[in-house]
Amino acid sequence: MNGHHRSPVTVVGLGSMGSALAEAFIDAGYRTTVWNRTAQKAAPLVSKGAVHAQTMEEAVAASPLIITCLTTYESTTEALEPATATLTGRALVCLNSGSPAGARQMADWTRGHGARYLDGAIKNVPSAVGAEDTLLYYGGDNTVFDEFASALHVLGGDTVYLGADADLAALYEMAVGGTLLPALVGFFQGAAAVQARGLQVSSMVRFSTKWFEMINSVLPVFAEEIDRGDYSKPASSVSLFLAGAAYDQEFGKEANLDVEWHKPFHDLLKRAVDAGHGDHSISALTEMLKKPVPTA
Repeated sequence: MNGHHRSPVTVVGLGSMGSALAEAFIDAGYRTTVWNRTAQKAAPLVSKGAVHAQTMEEAVAASPLIITCLTTYESTTEALEPATATLTGRALVCLNSGSPAGARQMADWTRGHGARYLDGAIKNVPSAVGAEDTLLYYGGDNTVFDEFASALHVLGGDTVYLGADADLAALYEMAVGGTLLPALVGFFQGAAAVQARGLQVSSMVRFSTKWFEMINSVLPVFAEEIDRGDYSKPASSVSLFLAGAAYDQEFGKEANLDVEWHKPFHDLLKRAVDAGHGDHSISALTEMLKKPVPTA
């Protein structure tokens, strides 16, 4: 263990995730200072041993390691602004949402105030904070990651350092997160269709889970195809997916569903076929996504 094991830590932002982070530090024996714009959110953590900072300056001054869990980079800089003079010499770890550009700007802002910066992302729900299989990944100042490794591992056992670029966590967060909404909307469409037949949505969960497991199993194959740029040996071709587009429309009419959300995907398939990818692996859609659609 390094010398900063159980050193004080400050958590800024006490929404459901921020509160889970603070609770994990308290449970692990860290002196934990907390701050939130709505002060009463600190009360449950104070009852467990946290110190409630009344001002941001007090919160920053309390610890060498400041972890923020606010909504955006803009809200983070706004909250920290009253304590910029106190940031000097400290380590700031941001665990909010935002773009790679936002992460780079946040890093510049932090360094401009004399602090070191590490950007991170939590790939799980608040209740999973602290679990051995909970993934968090970070990009930015490696001295922060190394110096406070013990503290960061309190938040999740699967803790990964991506590299020195401050925007790497945001990059992977956006890259991985792009699968979430389409997958959820697909599930919600299925839920509506099952309900239209008078069935319980819970009856399809087992089958949806198996479907997601199948998707998981083919991701390494698709990744290898994309890395090689070789789509010539498809398990499922672009044309095969396009042929199924008509069934989406038919299914929508039968179950009285709004299936318009499929249209951009169908358009992407048609563009891929027009570009000569019809007999290629469905992973060839990656090449189409590298080319923005021309605007009129």
